[in-house]
Parts: sequence; C-alpha cells; structure tokens
Amino acid sequence: MNDAVILGWGRSAVTPLGGALSRLQAHEIAAPVVQGILGRFGIPLTAIDAVIAGNAMGAGGNPARMLALAAGFADRVPALSVDSQCCAGLDAIALAHGMLAAGNAEVVIAGGVEAWSRAPIRQHRPRHTGEAAIAYDSPAFAPDPARDPGMLLAAARHALHAGITREQQDAWAMQSHTRAVAAREHIRNEIIPVGAATQDSYPRTLDQRHLARMPIVAVSDGADVDETRRQRHAVSRIAISPSADGAAFVVIATRDAARRLNLHPHFAWKAGVSVGALPETPMLAAIDAAQAALARTANIIKDMWGVELHDAFAAQAIAFCEAMKLSPTQLNRHGGGLGRGHPIGASGAISLVRLLTDMQHEAPDGALGLAAIAAAGGIGAAAIVERC
Repeated sequence: MNDAVILGWGRSAVTPLGGALSRLQAHEIAAPVVQGILGRFGIPLTAIDAVIAGNAMGAGGNPARMLALAAGFADRVPALSVDSQCCAGLDAIALAHGMLAAGNAEVVIAGGVEAWSRAPIRQHRPRHTGEAAIAYDSPAFAPDPARDPGMLLAAARHALHAGITREQQDAWAMQSHTRAVAAREHIRNEIIPVGAATQDSYPRTLDQRHLARMPIVAVSDGADVDETRRQRHAVSRIAISPSADGAAFVVIATRDAARRLNLHPHFAWKAGVSVGALPETPMLAAIDAAQAALARTANIIKDMWGVELHDAFAAQAIAFCEAMKLSPTQLNRHGGGLGRGHPIGASGAISLVRLLTDMQHEAPDGALGLAAIAAAGGIGAAAIVERC
C-alpha cells in the first residue's frame, strides 16, 4: 500500500552541542516542533493516531512517549521510539507508513529528535566485584572489532582508497556552509522556533584561511601506505558534520483520512527503504539505500527533481555523487549536514524536511525527490516522495 500522503512537516533549528537547545531534553525540543507543525498545517491534535520518534543518544526509555505526552496528545495515543542511529528519523517515517499500510493507523506523526547535549554519561558495568565501571562514548556496531572501525577512521580509509584528497573534502564542506548561509531566508519557514533557537547556528562564511587552520581529526592506517599519502587524504575538522541538537517530523496519512479531515495532501509517499551494507564502510550505505529506493519505484536518479543526503562526511558526499552520477550542484542545494550539524536521531528526518521545503517552493506537480542517510554499523535509509 503506497497510497499515503504527507500533510505537514517542520523542524527545529539545528544547534551545536552547548548551543541554544543544550539545556533541553529530547521531548522538550520535539514537543514544540510537533505542535508547530500541527498548527501550521491546520491538523487537529485529535487526528493523530500514533507518534513515532527516532532517537540515538537517549540511552533507553521511550522518548516518543515523553514527546506525545508533552505535546498534549491523549493518553490513549501510542508512541514508539526507534534507534537505528543516524537512520532513525527516516526509518521512523517509513515505519509510520507501514502502520498505515497495515491498517493500524490513519494519521501518524513521525520523525526524529536528538538532545545530544543532554545525553547520559555512558558506562559499562563491572563484570566482577572490585572492578571499576568503564566509560565509553560509542557502543559497538559490529560484533567483530575488525569490522567495526570508528566512523572517523572509516571515513579516512575510504578517502585514501577512493583518492579523495583533504582539499576536495574541505572544498565540499566550504560549499555546504556557503549554500546554507545563502539559504537562511529560504528555509526560515521550515524551522519552528524552540525557545531562542530560530535558525541553524553552525553555518558560516569560510575561506581558504579558515580551511588551512582546521586540524586533522582522522588519518588512514596501514603500514603499506606512506605518511605523505595518508596526510594528503586525511579528514579535517571542517569535513565532518558536528554533533548537534535538533528535531524534525512529518505527518503522514492515508488519502482517505486526508479527505475525511479536509486536509490538503502536499506530497505522495512513494517508497521508504532500509538496507544493510558493509560495516567497514558505513557511510557508503546511503548509496545502497538510494539505489534500493529507486529500484522499488522503477525510477533512475535522473528522474529526481531534488536529492538530499545527510553528509556526515565530505568524503561521503563526494562518493555518493560519483556512485549516483550526480553533479555536486544537484545534491543538497541549500547545504547539507556538513554546514548544519548532525543531531543523530533527527538527521534523516531533517534531510526529508529540507527536501519537502525545496520541492514545495520550486518543484512542479509530479516532481520526485529522494532523501538518503547512512548509519554506523553499515545501514542505510532512503525515501522517495512525489509533489502532489
């Protein structure tokens, strides 16, 4: 059942750790966004049958239920939290479509939220009496450590293997910032204020002097590669998407529900996919997801009016363009995650919201758009929508 439509969408500003959203818990960021979307698109609170929220850093609990209650939904409204790391926000929306297809709901609000600034301090419990707890920043994403490189190391390894230089990566990141700064007025209406956070605060105007001062954060390993080559293909601070707080949601419904509620369907949901790929190169899973979504709809990339990728790494965006045969001008036309930030559980939903806004402003009826993201452990998610 693909007869589902999108009735509304929106997001918070994306703010770096310690920024304007840093004192808020996940539900405190998400609830105003959800309320703002419903108000902006004239969707009654009572029309929502379920809430699905992606979240990666909350360390358990049920952030979606906290959100549902904080936003004022009736106690009877079910709420489901999803943790597929970076893919969680986009996976949540695909799962919402699944609820519609199964007949378990008619109108669902779904997306993702991350309060990374308020993430719990993580520790592994001692195995034996007298041992100390072991603190950690990131859990394992593959049972075999050899298949589970850190994300930064994986990016540096791929940059070296694919011949992507630091200069190319930095230039892509600078372009992302430039586009995001230029688009601030264009995207203003998609951002729902949460407290003092009214616009993405990370994008800035950069030049070559800024790039030259950026420290290197990851260099490929391997004794068979000389140090000069490793440095040439290293990953700098500007070429990764910074840790951030934020939220994004969409309202997805059956066409029958839209008619019954007298609500205008802005987009048709054409496909949502989640795929697995090599955990050694997790950022490339977005390519597999995008290709799977295109195959499901019998489309090719040239059919897409717009393409949004959450580029956690500049090397990832460059690889995506090469694999999908896209020119850089066709991807993230108003800046991507590199110029915005990475609120993990929300980032996939933010990419979709960005796509919807651009298509609402500029795309003709019948135009198609693709949003994609990859996550640690080698999983990818993608969605295709059609302008109504």
